[in-house]
Amino acid sequence: MIIINRKIIEEILTHGLNELPIEACGYLAGKNNRVYKYFPMKNIDNSKDHFSLDPQEQFEVLRQAGTSGFHLLAIYHTHPETPARPSEEDINLAYDSEISYVIASVQTHDVKSYKIQEGKVIPEKLIIED
Repeated sequence: MIIINRKIIEEILTHGLNELPIEACGYLAGKNNRVYKYFPMKNIDNSKDHFSLDPQEQFEVLRQAGTSGFHLLAIYHTHPETPARPSEEDINLAYDSEISYVIASVQTHDVKSYKIQEGKVIPEKLIIED
């Protein structure tokens, strides 16, 4: 389960709209399954089908989260033209079975969360709070 404030969901979708036609991506940090910080990041692949994060930017974001007392809860990215479910590419590139993968469809404004463990996609309860 992951809990995200509606304002952060709106920021993710806005980030996705602003980055069209490519996927937007970033980190979500917090504690006790609750997201407190949203970190939009650059998709260095500049692609509409997949994303990669800049390692230097990743280190900086993780440092900022840590100094705020938070840890990485999720990686988010948007799908510009497809539903909010992991693509084969998302599944193959999922490197951490402990974190959540939040996917937002820019097309439908639907947002879902998943755990991806050893190639298996497990839908995760996503609670959106006001």
